[in-house]
Amino acid sequence: MTKQLLPETPSQTAGPYVHIGLALAAAGNPEREVEILNRLAASEAAGEHIRVVGRVFDGNGHLMRDAFLEFWQADSEGNYQTEYRTENSFNSFGRAATIFDTGEWELHTVKPGVVKNAAGVPMAPHINVALFARGINIQLQTRIYFEDEAEANAADPVLGLIEQPERRLTLVASRCTESPDTYRFDIRVQGDRETVFFDF
Repeated sequence: MTKQLLPETPSQTAGPYVHIGLALAAAGNPEREVEILNRLAASEAAGEHIRVVGRVFDGNGHLMRDAFLEFWQADSEGNYQTEYRTENSFNSFGRAATIFDTGEWELHTVKPGVVKNAAGVPMAPHINVALFARGINIQLQTRIYFEDEAEANAADPVLGLIEQPERRLTLVASRCTESPDTYRFDIRVQGDRETVFFDF
């Protein structure tokens, strides 16, 4: 009996399928009446309003211009909003696609408050990220922390699991000097300064 290699199916690779189904404008298609986009916080939402921008790089240092990201975070009080509604002033969930020409994505939200883990230990303010892109068969999970939360970051139980201190820095967004309400968070899938990814 000879073995036959089966090709990948659409369910096994992100490729263009994610954009066609979830980021219609990025794929050049008309948007639906209700879309989950990259604006988690309306202007009236409580908390410090911030913008997070970034790019995604492959193992050769090339931009991945067709990446798609999902975000999950607490509000400014440290509470997750479990029901998505367009009329909410804040929703805990959002999505963003990289712009094809610049390779950049952006997120409009509020800085999350402190959340406790299952053991009751406070975690530093963070945003959970799922990354979908070409060549990635199962989404990659990571987090965004903030450089101006150094004390909270030092005590964070998840960051503390990363043995090499320099690797922890791959999860820390830096505040942009030219735009104080903006943080930059670039993701490197492989290679030099590879972003830490989690298996959860």
